[in-house]
Amino acid sequence: MDALSTTFAALADPTRRAILARLALGEANVGEIAQPFAMSGPAVTKHLKVLEHAGLISRSRVAQQRPAKLEPAALKAASEWIAEYRRFWDAKFDGLDAYLAELQRNGEEA
Repeated sequence: MDALSTTFAALADPTRRAILARLALGEANVGEIAQPFAMSGPAVTKHLKVLEHAGLISRSRVAQQRPAKLEPAALKAASEWIAEYRRFWDAKFDGLDAYLAELQRNGEEA
């Protein structure tokens, strides 16, 4: 699987997206990450492994803890891919706006 597919697969799960939102606030260990979820530490660890494999987080070792940290640069490729489609749809909507404005002007002239 290519890196972009791995990133989107990791982001497909709402729990992993919530974990990323938590890590956007700062580093956290498994216990801190697990607190708002109704799941065990090992279940959270599985999610963290998926996120780490996708490059979305990194984990270090501090004594017996393995804090996780968000790696925002890993989201850049996904963001750029989405931006291409955003430009496409923005252009389509701009064209639709112009067409509707023209219809409205023609309707007022009649």
